[in-house]
Amino acid sequence: MQIYRSALLRFTQDGQAVYDEDGLLAIAPDDQGRARVQAAGSWQALRARYEGRTVTHWPGRIIAPGFVDMHIHYPQTDVIGSPAPGLLPWLENYTFPAEARFADPGHGAQVAQFFVEELLRNGVTTAMAFATSHPASVDALFTQAQARGMRLITGKVLQDRHSPDGVRDDTVQGLIDSEALIQRWHGVDRLGYAITPRFAPTSTPAQLRGAGELAARYPDTWIQSHVAENRDEIDWARALFPTARSYLAVYDGFGLMRERAVYAHCIHLDAEDRALLRARRTAAAVCPTSNLFLGSGFFDHAGAHEAGFVHGLASDVGGGTSFSPFRTMQAAYYVGRTGVESGQAKRGLSLTPTQLWWQHTGGAAQALGLDGVVGNLQPGCEGDFIVLDPRATPLLARRSAQARSLDELLFALIVLGDDRVVEQTVISQAKYAPSA
Repeated sequence: MQIYRSALLRFTQDGQAVYDEDGLLAIAPDDQGRARVQAAGSWQALRARYEGRTVTHWPGRIIAPGFVDMHIHYPQTDVIGSPAPGLLPWLENYTFPAEARFADPGHGAQVAQFFVEELLRNGVTTAMAFATSHPASVDALFTQAQARGMRLITGKVLQDRHSPDGVRDDTVQGLIDSEALIQRWHGVDRLGYAITPRFAPTSTPAQLRGAGELAARYPDTWIQSHVAENRDEIDWARALFPTARSYLAVYDGFGLMRERAVYAHCIHLDAEDRALLRARRTAAAVCPTSNLFLGSGFFDHAGAHEAGFVHGLASDVGGGTSFSPFRTMQAAYYVGRTGVESGQAKRGLSLTPTQLWWQHTGGAAQALGLDGVVGNLQPGCEGDFIVLDPRATPLLARRSAQARSLDELLFALIVLGDDRVVEQTVISQAKYAPSA
């Protein structure tokens, strides 16, 4: 058992922050050897229970849940920050050439190692990631995550049309490869498989139908794809699937909307689409830095709140511009304040610091179907956490010292923080410092 003493942040089931300025976190292995939170609360209330045990004390620091990134592309690590006029040209000029290189297993292994280390350096302890259409790219990422005890979900990309040589796969073989990868990796240690059509325009109806059948055979797998990110993309999907009510409805028609299904972006949705997400218990991965960078549009936070469908935050690297959850939360705040056009009016939702933090931790875990497993530090949760230094930079130290409430402290971290704030990332008792 490990006992930690520091300021301690965690959340209630409905996303309210619980904060102890002097807190205690106890973590011990369960019957399977997996580290889990045994107790979390104030030092004074819990200290007697652990009298005589060694305590790791981090004065002036904050223990917080590890961040959960709901949507990120590990093969796009090397094209982050590449200029393009929009989504489709960005895919053509940068993404597809970069992903074609993953036909080389050695390249995939090298990028996967850097990618996982970058996630941990930024305090991300759970991620749902795209690989490429090459099965070896999936093996590489799972191997790196498994070596670190990390909870990670990924899958082979399915794209059998409208894709260049080097990334286009075969309709039948792509599904065969996906099933083999499910059987090899899904449920091993802390790993999970996601059935991964890239997006509807790059899969034939036969491939989407096969993906839906695969999802039905393996109901505890995840599904991930993209929807309603960009106006040109939407027009393309409508032309290819003219009988579908909407772009989102294309996936529903092939059995690809259910719990543990996650669709990135979900910007240009109507009321029926939002109701469909709620009815199917399908999640939206909100990617504000990517949407701003590519000029795709603004996620309707107010509409999502009203409709009540599950959603959480995601970096979407490499379209997204940073691995840092602080940059993602900051961008989400800007987007919420900006709002979207609705009829003759503009509506926005000023997300509180607690809401932003929840959407990148416990709320994102809920959206992934991992509620009570990751993204929080309540008893029973897996023991992933980060140690934050609210004095990591001179300006942040000055502002944090003047914070009069938890919201002010969290907001200062969101606005002024970056990877320097993450002093340690702890997964299953293994510590990853930024210099490691």
